[in-house]
Amino acid sequence: MTHTTVGWHVEMEFREDERHTEAVALVRLPDGSEVRARGHASRHRSDTNQPRVGEEVAGARALNELAMQLLTKAHDEIDEASGRTSHSINV
Repeated sequence: MTHTTVGWHVEMEFREDERHTEAVALVRLPDGSEVRARGHASRHRSDTNQPRVGEEVAGARALNELAMQLLTKAHDEIDEASGRTSHSINV
């Protein structure tokens, strides 16, 4: 049996001000396609300014959206290859 090792690199970028953080997650797949997703976080005015926490929340939301898009992409590719509607792919 032959095993193949494949690597994906996910890039994360953040834009933030004192109250809001936006994250963009991008993965380039071996077939040359890209999947991009966004996540947002807002700091309540009574919370202390902790930029790392905003990045973690916004980043997690972007990665979650990226995961959902990848599941949808995989599901669509299964349907296209099989010529039928496949069972839902669960998280």
